[in-house]
Amino acid sequence: QVQLVESGGGLVQAGGSLRLSCAASGRIVSTYAMGWFRQAPGKERDFVAAISWNGRSAYYPDSSKGRFTISRDNAKNTVYLRMNSLKPEDTAVYYCAATEDLYGNNWRAYKYWGQGTQVTVSS
Repeated sequence: QVQLVESGGGLVQAGGSLRLSCAASGRIVSTYAMGWFRQAPGKERDFVAAISWNGRSAYYPDSSKGRFTISRDNAKNTVYLRMNSLKPEDTAVYYCAATEDLYGNNWRAYKYWGQGTQVTVSS
């Protein structure tokens, strides 16, 4: 059974930075593509970043490009999201997700999910 646990969220001032972590169970997870999504209250779940199983390819929406960086350490079964230049509109619960298929921007394609970690950006 695959389990994902996010950590690293918190309160940060606008313009600040955070690094989120996602610890995954089982070595098999190292063969999965991974993604980060976020959801604010009353809003749809939005794509943040994704990375291929071997970490060689990454994919970002325009809202993340230049500010966010996804990475992974398969030896530690951990995926990271480094967020710089944070804005109040980045406030949301951030979720880590895994898929055995190709990574993408559609959250419905991801099979496994963590419980989320809260990121709050103040003005």
